[in-house]
Amino acid sequence: MRVWIVRHGQSETNVRGEWTGHLDVSLTEKGREDALYAAKILSGVSFDKIYSSDLKRAKNTAEIAIPGCKYETSSLLREIDVGNIAGKPLSVVIGADGVRMNENGYDAFGGESNEEFSERVKAFMKILEDEKCENIAVFSHNGFIRRFLDLALGIEIPRKAMSCKNCTVAIFEYNDKAWRLHSWINPT
Repeated sequence: MRVWIVRHGQSETNVRGEWTGHLDVSLTEKGREDALYAAKILSGVSFDKIYSSDLKRAKNTAEIAIPGCKYETSSLLREIDVGNIAGKPLSVVIGADGVRMNENGYDAFGGESNEEFSERVKAFMKILEDEKCENIAVFSHNGFIRRFLDLALGIEIPRKAMSCKNCTVAIFEYNDKAWRLHSWINPT
């Protein structure tokens, strides 16, 4: 089975440089163009099932990338919950000493810990593992895709080592009870 995970197109908070988490924000015009880029990558693939985060930036990306598609939404596919810093500048997690205050997640801000987030991503991976499909499309978020990658490979990939731009398409394969990364396609 192949699972094609697509990060949503550029959102309003991406442009403003703000934490988004579970905020339900819209795509920008560029975000809609990003989704057309994903459409080119996904064209020609016949999807047996399509999932999307229940947040509109992911749903709108799915609707543009695969016109007329029918998809199932799941809150499991949401970005990590950043709690009360949602909508605030990205710099708010830097302490006076210059150290990031979110190394273990966002529970200090009323959001999810890294462990809670991992458990949520694992729960969705289990749903996928039980599917009897050849190709599945998933529309989600940066943090979700990166955590999926870490869990699939069994190691934590440093965030600076791999770019995950808006509408990056990460293709994973699941065979013989094992996940592997097939392709990681970033927009140019």
